[in-house]
Amino acid sequence: MWTDIDTHITQITGEKFHSAHRRSVGGGCINQGYVVSDDKLTYFVKLNQASQASMFEAEALGLEQMYNTGTIRVPKPICYGTAGNSCYLVLEWLEMGSGNTKTWQEMGRKLAAMHKVTSQNGFGWDINNTIGSTPQINTWTSNWVEFFGKHRLGYQFQLARRRGGRFPQAEELLTAIPEILADYHPQSSLVHGDLWGGNAGCTVKGEPVIFDPATYFGDREVDIAMTELFGGFPAAFYQGYDEVFPLESGYERRKSLYNLYHIVNHFNLFGGGYESQANSMITRVLR
Repeated sequence: MWTDIDTHITQITGEKFHSAHRRSVGGGCINQGYVVSDDKLTYFVKLNQASQASMFEAEALGLEQMYNTGTIRVPKPICYGTAGNSCYLVLEWLEMGSGNTKTWQEMGRKLAAMHKVTSQNGFGWDINNTIGSTPQINTWTSNWVEFFGKHRLGYQFQLARRRGGRFPQAEELLTAIPEILADYHPQSSLVHGDLWGGNAGCTVKGEPVIFDPATYFGDREVDIAMTELFGGFPAAFYQGYDEVFPLESGYERRKSLYNLYHIVNHFNLFGGGYESQANSMITRVLR
């Protein structure tokens, strides 16, 4: 397997590479991760079962699209493919460090700049991808209310019902989305899609970076909302963001609606107390 990966890296980069040194590092809760290097080159490699090859393809395409905006730093994708029973994704290796106020402020500014990248196709993406290991449907849709109601919350509730989840107010919420988002017409921004604290940081040189995306074109507020879901980013991040692209009024209510997508997805992935958390959020949004 490693010989195939080394050969692919060599073909793509034009520089002979042999992974003489490999060490296991965190690859998230889904993948295995390795840092591989020779005497001068270093890469980050994610591995999974060959059946998950489309997941790595989508991640590579998302990273490439974000990278090409020239806004916020992401690991540059090198190559992806299958080798034997495994699939792999090779990325630029970024040595991570600890951020400071300046770093987080700059991250906010650069994310805002990426959010100004739009699509004339509306809301969605060219292919489906995943949020965690859950399929994420990205069918192009001209209307944000329809897209979010059908392809985000609606789809997650469908999966949750198959898992035996009980969400008594789900249909009422889905019906209420047009009213909740009434008179709000967001642009279709390029979003990270899974922007919690574990998917953001900075390099040892102090450059802000985001990674492990679930890319699509949607309301930019989905990214900002998720940064607040599990403890929040430092205040400097939001200050930097607002300097470049201030949020519109009504964000606080929309935030709970958008984060509900991730909580129902967590129920679909992990079960447990996420069902009651989701039901509490539904009640709060419907007030």
